[in-house]
Amino acid sequence: MLKVGVLGAGHLGKIHLRLLNESEKYELIGFYDPDAINAKKVSEEFGYSYFENINTLIDAVDVVDIVTPTLSHFDCAKKAIEKGRHIFIEKPITNTLEEAENLLSLEKEYKVKGQVGHVERFNPAFTAVKDKIENPMFIETHRLAEFNPRGTDVPVVLDLMIHDIDAILSVVNSEVKNINASGVSVISNSPDIANARIEFESGCVANLTASRISLKNMRKSRFFQKDAYISVDFLEKKVEVVKMKDAPENPGDFDMILQNAEGIKKQIYFENPDIETNNAIADELETFADAIVNDSVPVVSLKQGTQALKVALQIIDCFKS
Repeated sequence: MLKVGVLGAGHLGKIHLRLLNESEKYELIGFYDPDAINAKKVSEEFGYSYFENINTLIDAVDVVDIVTPTLSHFDCAKKAIEKGRHIFIEKPITNTLEEAENLLSLEKEYKVKGQVGHVERFNPAFTAVKDKIENPMFIETHRLAEFNPRGTDVPVVLDLMIHDIDAILSVVNSEVKNINASGVSVISNSPDIANARIEFESGCVANLTASRISLKNMRKSRFFQKDAYISVDFLEKKVEVVKMKDAPENPGDFDMILQNAEGIKKQIYFENPDIETNNAIADELETFADAIVNDSVPVVSLKQGTQALKVALQIIDCFKS
């Protein structure tokens, strides 16, 4: 079992602590939180060992799970990597691109592994259809959330939209060509609503919308590609796969046939991939343990986390122009 310590015992940190404590791949050594009052409360309530010094905890473990505010990600990760510890770090990877690139250099120098907590990659609806998404040419995403003061310290792009940015980059095998975006601040000092259009060298276009002041929650993505339409509902964990193939010469009474202007006939059919119930946060932590033990590339590498941050920051830069 890998010895693991958690930095940060806030809302998400407590979830990580519980899952790591239940895991058969990790041995939870304890946690550190700069808020001593909150830390003692968490320790007393759940029985986790509380370390009063961050360095003492890092020294005692193999893996450091960083679930702190984004502004402190880099400092925490740097401390851990320089002591030769593997790091799991919540999204976004860091506050700036320079910090993220520094972590990539440190990861290579100290020969450790790192994974970024882009949890939607482990959403069972997405994993059920990811292999079916091949060379998409148009993508549309909507990620809407009811207002929650937690997370408003960063723009909605880094809070919510970055989930979709990462998912899109994982299925579009092409470099970003151009980005246009706009954002509006309604309640916070940073944008609460944002829309971005990402154009790729391949010709694919992605249109992303994110809001944290919506009246209802929504997390949907739609992928359009040659002879297929794939819809993913990350919230309801449902998928819809509609495909087209050449129509049979003698279609059945219930076959859905379309004919275009050139007279070419296509048959529409539906696929219903199996969606397995899972705990996505547990899965991301467990697969990271596997990557360390098997010396394989983590599902969401620090490099991929850096690429998602780079695009997110380019979107935010559009707001200023």
